[in-house]
Amino acid sequence: MTEIITAVYENGVLRPTRPLTLRERETVRIQIVSEPTSVPSQETEAEAELDRIIQELVQAGILTPPPGCSDVAPLSEAERLELAEKLGRAPGKPLSEIIIEDRGEW
Repeated sequence: MTEIITAVYENGVLRPTRPLTLRERETVRIQIVSEPTSVPSQETEAEAELDRIIQELVQAGILTPPPGCSDVAPLSEAERLELAEKLGRAPGKPLSEIIIEDRGEW
């Protein structure tokens, strides 16, 4: 998955300005693209423009996402709940039992 975010560097740590769609302890590659300091009222506009430019560079092949990334957008909470309900109503064995059987004896 490729995701472009904005982060603030404080006290030796990069702090994202919005929540990330990462699993705990997931390893990621980070490409640093500094942006000029903007006044707060222009920050959202500048951030959107930077995101647009970076996406265009990725699409043009100038910037490349790390291997194994996907362009599939993450599901929303409502979509995840709907999918979970559909899977729960599916006939047959639960997925957990299938996985356990597939693993075999430890």
